[in-house]
Amino acid sequence: MSSTDLILNELFNPVDKEQWQQQIIADLKGRALDTLRWQTPEGFTLDPFYTAEDTLRLPLAASQSAQTARAPGWLTVPEIPITPSADPDLLAQLRKQGADGFLLTISSTPVQSIDWARQLQGLPFPETPIWFRLDGPAGEWVRSLMKLTPNPLTGGLMDDPVARLFRTGRQPDEAFGQLAEATRLTLDWPRFRTITADSSVFHNAGATAIQELAFTLGSLVEQYDRLTDSGLTPSQLVPKTTVSIAVGTSYFTEIAKIRALRVLHQRLLTAYDPTLAQSSLFVHAKTSLFYNARVTPYTNLLRATTEAMAAVLGGCDALTVSPYNAVLGPSISPSEREQGQRIARTISILLKEEAYLDKVFDPAAGSYYIEQFTTQLVEAAWRLFLQVEGMGGLLQAFRQGFVQKTIDQAYKARVQGLKSGRVMVGVNQFRHDEEPAAHNEPATDKTPLQSESEVPLLADRRLAEEFE
Repeated sequence: MSSTDLILNELFNPVDKEQWQQQIIADLKGRALDTLRWQTPEGFTLDPFYTAEDTLRLPLAASQSAQTARAPGWLTVPEIPITPSADPDLLAQLRKQGADGFLLTISSTPVQSIDWARQLQGLPFPETPIWFRLDGPAGEWVRSLMKLTPNPLTGGLMDDPVARLFRTGRQPDEAFGQLAEATRLTLDWPRFRTITADSSVFHNAGATAIQELAFTLGSLVEQYDRLTDSGLTPSQLVPKTTVSIAVGTSYFTEIAKIRALRVLHQRLLTAYDPTLAQSSLFVHAKTSLFYNARVTPYTNLLRATTEAMAAVLGGCDALTVSPYNAVLGPSISPSEREQGQRIARTISILLKEEAYLDKVFDPAAGSYYIEQFTTQLVEAAWRLFLQVEGMGGLLQAFRQGFVQKTIDQAYKARVQGLKSGRVMVGVNQFRHDEEPAAHNEPATDKTPLQSESEVPLLADRRLAEEFE
């Protein structure tokens, strides 16, 4: 105990939760304490205050040990679309302007059509972490990468066959075969991850934090099961795994969500192989598009900052901040696009260089409220995950329409909340249409799509759409 603690203990008597509660009731002057409690979209009732007593029954050791398997800090990873005509100096310039690595989107372009040696020139390659967002040919792409350098690469593949099935209806069998090949080819590349579970397919459809966690965990199980069936072992798959998680605007929820993800991952690994339970999970966080608005678009800057800070306090390993004007569509000018990308990078850099958040290890640890919230999310998500597993797994639950129906109900509840008085700044209150109509992306039908098998799919939505 420090000298300061000793002095404080001499000056002030210990106060338990009951005494705090009585003081609050007195200060409310006749109002009930329940008036300070509120409900979250996840269905939790949150108290106006928490004390150390609330943590006595929490599994703090398990929760905090899940966070300690990683080092503090994160990588600033902007997402960049790559085409054959892309500026070959762009990545090197961005590296000098604060980017630690890159997420290169090449889903609409054949990988063979890009001169990769030219695009990667000027980079400290292959040491620079680069993730490639693909559309299926993972094995083919890794073979192409191996021709660029004999040295192991850092980064990985962002290719989630389960998410692609849910968005497009494309069956994942061939993609799983490609992932298995990519994983085998890179087993001696310890810092190159080939397996990704992407939560944005659930988040952008309107899922709650519980649903997002449970379904993402289910997606990971589907991938592990298919890849172990191909002959790979859990001990080979776990170090190759990334979870890419979308981060929304509910600050404390998102901090707790990322912390809960690590606890859930450890619990899941225990079922596969207890010796893997302490393995570190690589978490890539991307600020949400679900909460972005085309009207009063500068408010998206505030949302992105809140989301980015929640992501790093929650403990992400890599962070992609979406440009505030990305939602405006392709009609924005190149200079406006560059401005949005620059500000997005700067948000992450500011949190490092001016807020020093990369120097703090698990800063949320010990917060009575966040520890309580983390545990609630873990247990609720685990129950939903087990329910889905009882239906035969996530793919079976999807084919039965359970995933779509559950998320759709959550989305409609969020929209109804805005219609009933909940404020979304710049959308249903304090609105100012700063951008001309020409910049607005054409309205699209965001109801769930249909696949070839007539199973409803998950559409990317935005909460503000019905008010724009």
